[in-house]
Amino acid sequence: MICQECNQRPATLHFTNFSNGEKTELHLCEQCAHEKGEMFMMNQGHGFSLNNLLAGLLHIEPALQSSAQGHFHQDEVLQCPHCHMMYPQFVKIGRFGCAHCYDTFREQLVPIIRRLHSGNSVHSGKIPKRIGGTISMQRNLSSLKEKMGDLIAKEEFEQAAELRDEIRALEKRLAEQSKGGE
Repeated sequence: MICQECNQRPATLHFTNFSNGEKTELHLCEQCAHEKGEMFMMNQGHGFSLNNLLAGLLHIEPALQSSAQGHFHQDEVLQCPHCHMMYPQFVKIGRFGCAHCYDTFREQLVPIIRRLHSGNSVHSGKIPKRIGGTISMQRNLSSLKEKMGDLIAKEEFEQAAELRDEIRALEKRLAEQSKGGE
């Protein structure tokens, strides 16, 4: 693939941007990327820099990042009570000090996760085909039980009875599948 900027050298850097559900790709050679200022993924030409990636995700210029940290007073900086890591340290290092950091820095992580997952903050994942049917039925069963509870609370007993019958049929199918799998 040839560089989209100079149309001469081979493209070695490939940038993909997802914005409002639209995907745009940019393929550049190192020289054009350097000139264009798209080197946020390169650390002075020596490889990937997680610090610069996080700065890009947070819309913080890496050069401004260190000066912006100086404006905070020590008591204003968020710090993990267990490992004592501060948020600016996480941004610099690119990893947390302990599992409790995820709870401590939850508010700062949600926007990052949303940017990484095209606006979603919850990962749903994929279900393997061989057990997908069972998992899907279990989710459906939980949903039906919740709906039945709501109907009972609203005293809509006829609809709740219909759901009860669906739940029993679904539980029977699940039981049959688990016996068949043993």
